[in-house]
Amino acid sequence: MGSLLHSLTSHLSNFIREQPVFFVASSAAASRVNLSPKGTDSLRVLDEKTVAYLDMTRSGNETAAHVMNDGRLTMMFCSFGEKPLIVRVYGQAEVVQPGDAKWNELIGRFTPAAGVRQIVALHIDSVQTSCGFGVPRMQFVAHREELAKWVSRKSDAELNEYRLKNNSRSIDGLPVRLNGSPPTA
Repeated sequence: MGSLLHSLTSHLSNFIREQPVFFVASSAAASRVNLSPKGTDSLRVLDEKTVAYLDMTRSGNETAAHVMNDGRLTMMFCSFGEKPLIVRVYGQAEVVQPGDAKWNELIGRFTPAAGVRQIVALHIDSVQTSCGFGVPRMQFVAHREELAKWVSRKSDAELNEYRLKNNSRSIDGLPVRLNGSPPTA
């Protein structure tokens, strides 16, 4: 059935890499819990204690607000295929943005993509597996192309303006640092 580990095994790392969708959960004191699905070719297992994903410009920026305020993050990977398994990865996260010291080191690990806002890196404290027997089997069809199309119609200046307007505060009012600058007051 399930187990609790302190790092990823090679089997679990391979399982994570194979999933076309994963989920990210975060919260800060006195904030709502945020749960977001993520997809595309945005996730990398950096080593047995670190996973990271490209965070694209989207309608909100809750995960970054929570991580910058509290640091805790949980990621869940779930098989919808023939072999059931759920993997939850718990730990402390950091948000790495263009201009940050770690940016060049991390961005080179990913396939170039338009609209990248930041990288969220999770430093693993624990890994929990569970059976996944109750998860339905479904077939992956394709990644959606709408986000890439939306981004392609925007200039860098328009994307930055959008981020300042829509991504500089969480829905609970927590400030978010954008483009390597201090959070807005």
